[in-house]
Amino acid sequence: MSAKPLHLRRPRALALLLTAIATSLLSACGSLQPDVTSRQADEQSRQRQAGSALSNWGDQRVAAGTRQDPASGLRVDLGPGALRDSHIEPRTEGLEAIGKPTDPLEPETTVNLDDATASQDLWGRIRLGYALPSLETQLVGDHERWYASRPEYVQRMTSRGSRYLYHVVEEINRRKMPTELALLPFIESAFNPQAMSSARASGMWQFMPATGKDFELKQNLFRDDRRDVLASTRAALDYLQRLHRMFGDWHLALAAYNWGEGNVQRAIQRNQRQGLPTDYLSLNMPAETRNYVPKLHAVRNIVMQPERFGLALPPIENHPYFVSVPIQRDMDVALATRLAGLSIDEFKALNPSQNKPVILAAGTPQLLLPYDNANLFVHNLSRHKGALATWTAWQVPRTMRPADAAKSVGMSEASLREVNRIPPKMLVKAGSTLLVPRSEHREQDVSESLADNAMMALAPDLPPMKRTVVKAGKRDTVASIARRYRVSANQVAQWNRTNARATFSRGQNVVVYVPMAAKRQLASASRATGKQASKQASTRSKVKVAANARTGSVKAGSKANTRNSRVRVASAR
Repeated sequence: MSAKPLHLRRPRALALLLTAIATSLLSACGSLQPDVTSRQADEQSRQRQAGSALSNWGDQRVAAGTRQDPASGLRVDLGPGALRDSHIEPRTEGLEAIGKPTDPLEPETTVNLDDATASQDLWGRIRLGYALPSLETQLVGDHERWYASRPEYVQRMTSRGSRYLYHVVEEINRRKMPTELALLPFIESAFNPQAMSSARASGMWQFMPATGKDFELKQNLFRDDRRDVLASTRAALDYLQRLHRMFGDWHLALAAYNWGEGNVQRAIQRNQRQGLPTDYLSLNMPAETRNYVPKLHAVRNIVMQPERFGLALPPIENHPYFVSVPIQRDMDVALATRLAGLSIDEFKALNPSQNKPVILAAGTPQLLLPYDNANLFVHNLSRHKGALATWTAWQVPRTMRPADAAKSVGMSEASLREVNRIPPKMLVKAGSTLLVPRSEHREQDVSESLADNAMMALAPDLPPMKRTVVKAGKRDTVASIARRYRVSANQVAQWNRTNARATFSRGQNVVVYVPMAAKRQLASASRATGKQASKQASTRSKVKVAANARTGSVKAGSKANTRNSRVRVASAR
């Protein structure tokens, strides 16, 4: 298929338009064209004429006709029709210096910047901000062909990403970063915020637990901010900016995002010691990292010109997909989805950080909802008369069995285990937080401290143990003692401050811990063994005495009458 020219909006015109909208920069707008100024006035007038209040929670009011985008701060029409008839102009700070973009597949071809349709197309806005250095390797071509041969996969991936892509691009433009980075979740997770890797990396940006904590992504019983759309995007871009400052090169920064900054630093140092170049292509790195940046460039090239690869990208309008709606009370997930008129899958796609069937306002003070559903949610919530939450958090006062904990909160043991994911044969340790039904004794919303620090600690439910000392026998080892008392070799080694392959001396004192009942059985067995041994010794003694007596008689008879010894022997037979 022949390549068609790409049409993108002129970046300077967009920058001037945004500058006109920003109140703080009005003093610098003397040179703006009249049509830009009048467009700003029309926008401000439309916002002032927004409809009546949708809701009032405390001192916070949300206007029926508008909302404030969480990333840009712009107020946007919430009306169903307005979304189809208007769009938000993209931010373009820092993009003017890029110059006229060219097709990376045909560098001699300059991309047309004069088509106004680019302002309504998010893909066009992404193309406009391309700024990564080019990368032309065999691996890039390999990954281009891989994606091109899987159009259904590309369609699913881009359709899923359409919910989040506008927010990511907004943040990237605000930070003046290359817009190719908005495509990175396609590589990390196929833009799935609920993705979990075998290495425990989570979310659409695939943060490991420790790295998530480094970037203030809370991970507790009730939520995992590595999956949160807003929080994880903020953290990922913070991390990428830090890596870029560290290495001064976006390709090295991306390699470090995948492989770890320490590994990239060591690879650079190895090349420096050998007098070799230290650019991305010159470093020795694992296959996954070696393919990581080429994958991103392959997706970049496909987005630049999808028809060249026989692919079609789903249209994504250049305005937010979701709105942030504040909540001030704990709320069941099931109720929130019902009030918003959403399926549970769509609700979780926008609010994937929730771990439990209740949303704690102290920990998650906002919900992300599609525009029209946000309007419906606020309308239905204002008329809702029943309880908002049927679940709450309860801290275990002491170490308890699940059955005892369930009895304390008025629920079945099976339900308590299921909702709190408690495995069999485990105790719930003191201070743990459990999700339990609300009651008249537990009507208050969960506190911020508990919502942010909730944890659950478990311990094996073992019978009472008692220390005992036994004597090692000949050739006894740690393993043989462990088998005898049905414990692990590591336990015996730990109790006796030795290793699991050690051998004991005969008669050496060996410490073991056994259940109380087992110790009684052991003592009984020992007593029985002692009695049996005494009885056997007594029997052997009697047999020996009798044998000696018989031997003495035979000897005496032999001395008395040696002639008849043959007869006596014959008689004895």
